[in-house]
Amino acid sequence: MMMHIFGPALALLSRIIMAFAFAHLVPLAWAWFEDDEALRVVWAASFAFTFVGGLLLWWATRAHNRELTVRDGFLLVNLVWLVLTAFAAVPLMFTVPDITWSKAYFEAMSGLTATGATAFSGLDQLPVSVNIWRCFLQLIGGLGIVLLVVAVLPLLGLGGVQLYKAETPGPMKDTKFTPRIAETARGLWLVYFVLSVACMLAYRWAGMSWADAFMHMCTTMSLGGFSSHDASFGYWDSAAIEMVAIVFMTLAGISFLRYFVVLRSLTLRPITSDREILSYFLVLAFSVLLVTLLLTWHRVDEDFWVALRRSAFHVLSLATTTGYAAEDYALWPVFIPVYLMFLGCFVSCAGSTGGGIKMVRMVLLIKQGRRELVRIIHPRVVNPVTLGRQTLPSSTMTTVLGFMLIYGAATMGLTFLMLISGLDVVTAFSAVVATINNIGPGLGEVGPASNYGGLNAFQLGLLSFAMLLGRLELLTVLVLLTSHFWRR
Repeated sequence: MMMHIFGPALALLSRIIMAFAFAHLVPLAWAWFEDDEALRVVWAASFAFTFVGGLLLWWATRAHNRELTVRDGFLLVNLVWLVLTAFAAVPLMFTVPDITWSKAYFEAMSGLTATGATAFSGLDQLPVSVNIWRCFLQLIGGLGIVLLVVAVLPLLGLGGVQLYKAETPGPMKDTKFTPRIAETARGLWLVYFVLSVACMLAYRWAGMSWADAFMHMCTTMSLGGFSSHDASFGYWDSAAIEMVAIVFMTLAGISFLRYFVVLRSLTLRPITSDREILSYFLVLAFSVLLVTLLLTWHRVDEDFWVALRRSAFHVLSLATTTGYAAEDYALWPVFIPVYLMFLGCFVSCAGSTGGGIKMVRMVLLIKQGRRELVRIIHPRVVNPVTLGRQTLPSSTMTTVLGFMLIYGAATMGLTFLMLISGLDVVTAFSAVVATINNIGPGLGEVGPASNYGGLNAFQLGLLSFAMLLGRLELLTVLVLLTSHFWRR
């Protein structure tokens, strides 16, 4: 009975698993030139294991080929992230010393959700192919593995609108930019690919090796934040490299849908007239200036220009939920690291590779708050919520408010569970905020100078769930926990 109901989702999942197997060829290629023979065997075996696993599932579900329903779409999106994370964690078990399954799964989830919270230390000593795998997972997960599937769904004879709605971040999910959703998905990946190549070449020009340039391109365009060095960007201490990161983190924090529209219309107006993007740049500019002034006022930096460089890099890194660090910013005056974490909760644009609640929701919440204040004074006034020139229906605001309610409840609920597990309040709360918003580093025991490796299996499991919640914007995951979802 369950196979009859969910067979189509599992059938498509089998194809996704087989396609994901070919991702293992990337670290295998690097291992062929950089690592020893034992590692080559691991990556080759991991490729075979993943492909055969997908093939067996396809064989078991090959008869289920009906059109996907909305329920199928939600189930498939969740299964993709949960199952692919397990397959991604398997090679880590055989390539990283003294690793547990909870750490391997946490690391793989952090990669595919482009969170950047790591449980590994000694990154500089890890084999090149292992760091390549960690970072490449973020490139895959950045824009959304399911969008890639949407691009090829017509080849499988299946529609992709349900998947697109379930996966695409932000509240404006019904907006279509081309007559066929697969064309939109292919356009998004084209933009993603072009910017990724430009980013890698820029990093190489600024002084990185080809391997580091590739890895940090993966984690910059995905706004993931993994690095091949424990010191992250502090390893280079280079203004040129930090500037490249600033530019491409800024670009990746903008909706890729807008880039696609710009390419189709050959005008920048879709970006320059977008209220969310304008708010994005205003908040970033204000925050960079504020942090710069605070660093000079507290004499962390006597030189204004040095303070500006440090401020710009860390504001962009945390606000866009990338999570790079050039130094231990947790040692700065306490307002700054807390403010940087706060920025990561909302600054990224909907349709970008960033996490958090998205800038558009924050804009709508402020507009709704202003509307209620006006209604207190003028109860009969007609004052609809607008975004640009578009008047939004009440259903959109209801969805936004419902999302924020669930977001707050999930954050507090997970924090209480972390506190029960024995963590201090700073570490518990910041770890939940950092993972549910896909920021990466938190504060306290999981701050930028440390990692999540000191947490136990229960805590890592909770935070893995938090990363999944954040990547799929809560409702897509939590709908599976309702009784209505499982009724026929």
